[in-house]
Amino acid sequence: MTPLNILVMHGPNLNLLGTREPEHYGSQNLAGINQALVSLGDELGCSVSTFQSNHEGELVDRIHQAAGQVDGIVINPAAYTHTSVALRDALLGCHIPFIEVHLSNVHRREEFRHRSLLVDIATGVIAGFGPDSYSLALRGLCGQLRSQRVADS
Repeated sequence: MTPLNILVMHGPNLNLLGTREPEHYGSQNLAGINQALVSLGDELGCSVSTFQSNHEGELVDRIHQAAGQVDGIVINPAAYTHTSVALRDALLGCHIPFIEVHLSNVHRREEFRHRSLLVDIATGVIAGFGPDSYSLALRGLCGQLRSQRVADS
């Protein structure tokens, strides 16, 4: 079976992981999370690439570039979860299945964090498991994409 290509995207301020509010986001840095995801991808037979930006337009551009190149996206839109119609439109327009990820349980935090502009178009949402949220999302997305491939063949 052809390996799956998965893009993992990290939104604004996630480059500060490990030092930014460890009570919410844990102590692992972004490089460690990315390394663990690439290793897990190898175990799952998936090619994993990663991308982080603090700029909404760069995230939108990366989604556009991914169209036709990746099978699925794991995305932590961070603060853009609650504000970005542009990310929503890019994900809808490129027709790439995606899992929305959050390190913290956003529903146990400030009320403005309870609203996601992506949740209703996401394949799934995983929140509150710290860095494990990403690995759970990667496992779930790869499993679902493989099941879809089998169903389509």
